[in-house]
Amino acid sequence: MTFSIVACDLEEQAWGVAVASKFPAVGAVVPWVQAEAGAVATQSFANTSYGPRGLALMATGLSAQETLERLLEDDPDRELRQVGLVDAKGGSATFSGSGCFAWAGGVSGEGYAIQGNILANERVVPAMEETYLNTEGNLPTRLHAALLAGDRAGGDKRGRQSAAIYVAKPKAGYGGFVDRWLDYRVDDHEDPVPRLGELLEMHDLYFGKSPDSERVELKDQTLMQMREILTNTGYLKNGKEFTLAFNEFIGNENFEERADPEAKWIDAPVLEYFVKKFRK
Repeated sequence: MTFSIVACDLEEQAWGVAVASKFPAVGAVVPWVQAEAGAVATQSFANTSYGPRGLALMATGLSAQETLERLLEDDPDRELRQVGLVDAKGGSATFSGSGCFAWAGGVSGEGYAIQGNILANERVVPAMEETYLNTEGNLPTRLHAALLAGDRAGGDKRGRQSAAIYVAKPKAGYGGFVDRWLDYRVDDHEDPVPRLGELLEMHDLYFGKSPDSERVELKDQTLMQMREILTNTGYLKNGKEFTLAFNEFIGNENFEERADPEAKWIDAPVLEYFVKKFRK
């Protein structure tokens, strides 16, 4: 009742899982990730212990295949399980038990494993693999592209309900304190995979960083646009100085990392977002 991709980018030092299902809150069950250890997707009558146990085993240096064998050996219901793993070195493994409901199966290659069960057709998994291998960009971008390809190829034959993406890399979390880079879930939605993509775009907007060449100086037309926005939103009133109003506005909108009122610049994607959202 689920399709997923587990993958890593060793150059980027990132590991992640993207998953979708006709099942509520699939992100609370299937994806398990640990930076510099690996990633696990456990599904089809999911044995959720496969997640933490698999990561712990791979963290000791076991390969994805060795870890898979350890997980399956003491599970009396292993033929009902489906699982995909990628280890710290990019090794991968996938398993679909004989008791998984058709269509069920998976593929694996260097740095990725793709699997699904109760799928609409046998084209879902190959569509995910082809898209993953031919998509450029960072690991989250490629994971979501593969998930969307599987969804549009038919996905879960029962329909759509939830989707999730979980990616970790060293010190990539907020403030650099933890390794959880991306952890987004769409728990109940009529078309969750595209919605998940919108959340990834939001993440890039709020937590990304444009190159210096994309910084826009707050002068001329840009300054006029921002003054209009600050006026429309009530920040620039009662003779308030522009820099103070802009600083308050940027703080309340959570874009402190993407603008500098004192240096008088703003990242172009954020300016575009403000113009679209706040100009009348």
